[in-house]
Amino acid sequence: MLSISDSSALLARVLDDARVAGEIAMGYFRPGERTSASVRNKEGGSPVTEADHRVDAFLKERLSAVLPEAGWLSEETADTDERLSRDLVFIVDPIDGTRGFMHGDSRWAVAIALVERGEPVLGVVHLPARGETFTALRGGGSWRNAAPIRVSPRVEIEGAAMAGPRSTLEALARGGLRFETEPRIPSLAYRLARVAEGSLDVGIASTNACDWDIAAADLVIHEAGGRLVDMKGFRPTYNRPGTRHELLGAWPAQLHDGMMAALRGALATPARS
Repeated sequence: MLSISDSSALLARVLDDARVAGEIAMGYFRPGERTSASVRNKEGGSPVTEADHRVDAFLKERLSAVLPEAGWLSEETADTDERLSRDLVFIVDPIDGTRGFMHGDSRWAVAIALVERGEPVLGVVHLPARGETFTALRGGGSWRNAAPIRVSPRVEIEGAAMAGPRSTLEALARGGLRFETEPRIPSLAYRLARVAEGSLDVGIASTNACDWDIAAADLVIHEAGGRLVDMKGFRPTYNRPGTRHELLGAWPAQLHDGMMAALRGALATPARS
C-alpha cells in the first residue's frame, strides 16, 4: 500500500499494473483482424468486449489495493455517487479505442488517471500493441517510454497538423484555415498524447467525451507544456456528478489564442447546404 506523497513509487506501481492490463488485452487482440473477444453493444450502441471487462476488473482490484482511500470511476464499472465523497479518485478506461481494438488497429490504449479534488495528479496512457507508454506526474513533467516529451514549438496555426472529429475539422476548413489532417485515431487518449509529444499540433475532442477518455492524457499534455481546454478556455474538472464534457481542444500554449479564435469562429458559422 502506497501514499499519494510517494508519487514516483505510486507511478511505478500504476505503470506496472497498466502493463499487465495491456498483456491481458493483447491476449484478445489480432493485428489487422477482428478480435477473438466476445462483443456486445451497451445501452446507446457503443461496443464493449470481453477484454474490456477483464482489464477493468483487474485494474479495479489492483489499483484499489495500491491506494484504498481512492474512489473509482471507469467506463466499464457501474457508476455510483460514492466516488464524489473521495478527495482521490482513479479514473480508468480499460481499453480506450474499443472499435479500433476490435478491428485490429493498434491505436488503442489503457488509460489511467489519479485525480485529486478534480485535478489529475498522475496519468498513464499505455499502448501495448504499439510499444508506447506516456506518463506524467503533476509537477514532474511528461514522458514517452522514459524519454521526456514537449509539445510542438509551432507558432502559426496555418499548416498545423490536426486530428479530431470530421465535422469540426470541416468547419475549420470552411473558415479558411489551412492545415494538415491526420487519419482518424480510434483512441482519444492517444490522440491527445500525440499533441503532448509534438507529433500533432492540435487535437480536438468532440462533445460528450467522458472523464475516462481524457483525464490521463490531460496531465500528459499539461506537463508537456500544452493546454486542454473547453471553448470558454477552461481546463476540465474531473470527478463531478456528470462525467461528460463539452468540445475540447488540445494544443501548445503559444497556439492557444489563435486556435480559440479559429474554433469559435468556425463553430459559430453554419455549414452551407
